[in-house]
Amino acid sequence: MENLIYTYFPDLTETQKRQMSALFPLYSEWNAKINVISRKDIDNLYLHHVLHSLAIAMLIKFPAGSKVLDVGTGGGFPGIPLAILFPDVSFYLCDSTLKKINVVKEVSASLGLKNVRAAQVRAEEIDEKFDFVVSRAVAELKKFLPWVWKNVERGEIAGVKKGIIYLKGGELLEEISEAQALLKIAPQMVGKHEISNWFKEPFFEEKSILYIKR
Repeated sequence: MENLIYTYFPDLTETQKRQMSALFPLYSEWNAKINVISRKDIDNLYLHHVLHSLAIAMLIKFPAGSKVLDVGTGGGFPGIPLAILFPDVSFYLCDSTLKKINVVKEVSASLGLKNVRAAQVRAEEIDEKFDFVVSRAVAELKKFLPWVWKNVERGEIAGVKKGIIYLKGGELLEEISEAQALLKIAPQMVGKHEISNWFKEPFFEEKSILYIKR
């Protein structure tokens, strides 16, 4: 099943391949104890969760040394697959549900990920600054952006514009417009990218990445 990942990311190191391969047994084991991923969906782990998370890497290559905050990570998505792909980037995974954060910590330890830390905390309570914030559709954009706007530094790192990268499905134009008006974001600072431009599986047909530059 992890072969799907190698199709789109053929240059993974042996360590990264081993970590990707370990995701299914690890999440299957944890899902039997705690419903981290819908039990009906666990067999689609690599398509619906891992590859979906890695769509971010098709849009943006996080520079070495950058700091990324994953808000509402649940069981570790998109943060854990991205941390495997970018071992020289620091990831802070947060969620308000303790049992999910405990799974994130255990999975990260089992994979040997030294670039991941995790905490049970709401985004609004975090006062640390990051180069990027990532998330998978935890709320409407006009609700989500005010939580994390303070956490993203302005400017660039290694030529890459800092910002918020949001995985979202469906029709988004009205949602983007409302968020722009609320936070006075210039239209040219928001990009909407169709995941189907990179991944050809039908699952991605109506899924997008929003990149709100800071």
